Amino acid sequence: MDILKNCTLCPRNCGVDRTKTVGFCGATNHTKVARAALHFWEEPCISGTNGSGTVFFSGCNLACRYCQNYDISIGGFGKEITVKQLADIFVNLQNDGAHNINLVTPTPYLPQIIEAIDLVREKIQIPFVANLGGYEKPETIQMLKGYIDIFLTDVKYQSAEIAEKYSSAPDYFRFAMDSLAQMISLCGAPKLDENGIMQSGVIVRHLVLPGCRKDSFEVIKRLAESFGTEDFILSLMSQYTPNGHLEDYPEINRRITSLEYHCVTDMALELGFTNAYMQQKSSAKEEYTPPFDLTGVR
Repeated sequence: MDILKNCTLCPRNCGVDRTKTVGFCGATNHTKVARAALHFWEEPCISGTNGSGTVFFSGCNLACRYCQNYDISIGGFGKEITVKQLADIFVNLQNDGAHNINLVTPTPYLPQIIEAIDLVREKIQIPFVANLGGYEKPETIQMLKGYIDIFLTDVKYQSAEIAEKYSSAPDYFRFAMDSLAQMISLCGAPKLDENGIMQSGVIVRHLVLPGCRKDSFEVIKRLAESFGTEDFILSLMSQYTPNGHLEDYPEINRRITSLEYHCVTDMALELGFTNAYMQQKSSAKEEYTPPFDLTGVR
């Protein structure tokens, strides 16, 4: 927990004392959660039939302008809880029948999460999932050895210009690829049980953005060149939905077109990504974003 007094958990290296103030992510030294409940809108091998036991943390080290979880990632909505309360949430989600414990944007709270897992390690029999934005330090990912079974991570951009414009992170791609290498090293190739539910491994998400298909091409090509097509599951998402906060970014204040998405999926198939998820265009729905109403946190 001492790292929170000079926080360097993510590539921003704010170095702030989170017992006194906040860094870029907006998090203090207290764990803040907006929702903890079964979630059915992840990849099929994560949500399954029972749902993923998803804990939505408040704050984010990327704060993407188009984020579908804007109210919590940038708006900061949530409730502060103790490490013991977080541990109890994990147990409650397992008791509800969750296939896994899915930690959404956990990076600012990794020290607290590790302590919470230690408290209930003997009770939890399902995998832990780190659901990340991709802007991570490899040494921070290494901290999660023995704690996280599945990494569900993004590789959002290859272009430094686009990453700067929408996430204030021009060095995004370098850190996303270096941290992904660490994730694959820790977890190995994907492993699913007899019911098709993921038990360990890495899923790499890429959300196709309006007007950015050429950057999507570069992301997919670099993934194939660096890691091949078998050591992780690729998830190409078409669900981009304007979040109502894009007045200054009119170029992305629209849905993507079928042409934009199909061009990207066609390239992925040409490169050999057959172990992959692709979405129907109808996946761009507001209901994919759950209500942040402190369900499971009160």
